[in-house]
Amino acid sequence: MSWISLQARRIVTVAALAGALSAAAVVSAAPATSSAAVTARPSSTAASRARSVPQQRLSQGQRLGLRATLDPLALRSSVALVVDQDTGEVLFSKNETAVLPIASITKLMTALIVTDADQPLDQALTITQADVDTLKGTTSRLRVGARLSRGELLHLALMASENRAAHALGRNFPGGVPAFVAAMNRKARELGMIDTRFADPTGLSSGNQSSARDLAVLVQASSANDLIRSLSTSPAHHVAVGARDLYYRNSNRLIFSPQWSISLQKTGFIRESGRCVVMQAQLADRHLIMVLLDATGPETRIADAERLRRWITGDVNPATFLPPRI
Repeated sequence: MSWISLQARRIVTVAALAGALSAAAVVSAAPATSSAAVTARPSSTAASRARSVPQQRLSQGQRLGLRATLDPLALRSSVALVVDQDTGEVLFSKNETAVLPIASITKLMTALIVTDADQPLDQALTITQADVDTLKGTTSRLRVGARLSRGELLHLALMASENRAAHALGRNFPGGVPAFVAAMNRKARELGMIDTRFADPTGLSSGNQSSARDLAVLVQASSANDLIRSLSTSPAHHVAVGARDLYYRNSNRLIFSPQWSISLQKTGFIRESGRCVVMQAQLADRHLIMVLLDATGPETRIADAERLRRWITGDVNPATFLPPRI
C-alpha cells in the first residue's frame, strides 16, 4: 500500500490538530464512540510499588504518581493518547497533558530540522569525540572517525535511534548544536507545541520534555515528510563504515508485525522517561496517531500498543512477528 497516497486523504492540518487537542476532553476506553472521561484514581498497590523503588531510579512519571492512574484497558504506560488524524477525534486519552521527558522521540524533531534546512544528504560527515555520550554513558557502534553521509546518519537516528548519528547531525548544522537546539524550539513554537522544550538533538537529556498532546502534533508534522516516514519505518539497514559492514534493526518491534500498518514511528528510553513510543498507523480503516509514554519495561509499550490495537479493531488475536527483510 502506498503511504504517500494515504497521506493525500488527510484533512486535518497540523495547526488544526494542535487546536483540536488543546480543546479535547479526556475520553474513555469504553466503545470508541463514547465521550465518557477516563477516571483517574490512585492505586494503593501501584503507589506502594513506586515507593519501594529507590528514588534515584524512578522515572519522572513515577515521581509524579502518574503510574497510579487507572484506565479501562489496564495500560502500564503512565500516558496514552490515540487521535484520529483525519478528524482530530480523540479516541483514548490518559494523562495526555502531563509534561515528561521524551527521550529519543526527540529525534523526530531533529529530523524535521535537518530536512527543513535542506542540507545535502550525500555530504559525508565524521563522527568526532564531541558526539560521544558523556551524559548517560551510552555506547555506539559508530566509532570516532567513522564517516557516513548525512542521509545515512539520519536513517540510523530515526530507525535505530543512534545517538552519535543524531548528535553529529546537530553539530554539523550552521551554528552547531546551540543553533540546532534553538531551531528545534523555534519549530515547536511554530507548530503550536506549547508544552514542549528541547535541550539536545538526541533525547539523552531529560530536558527534552513534552506532553502526549504536543507529540501528536509532532507526529502529524513529521508524517507530512516522505523521507522521515520512510526512514523511521525501515525494518533494517546495512551501512558500510570503512572496512566494517554494520547491520541495524528497527527499534520498534511492531514494524515486523503484519497486524500493524505503521507509516511513521519513533521509540525512546532514558531512565527519566521510561519506555516511550509514538506512531502513525492505519487501524480499522482509520489513520491514527498513537502516543505511549513512561511504560514500565522494555516490552510494556509493545503490550500496551497491542491492547489499544485490539480494542480499536476488535481483533482478539495477538500480533505475530516476522523476521526483518532488507
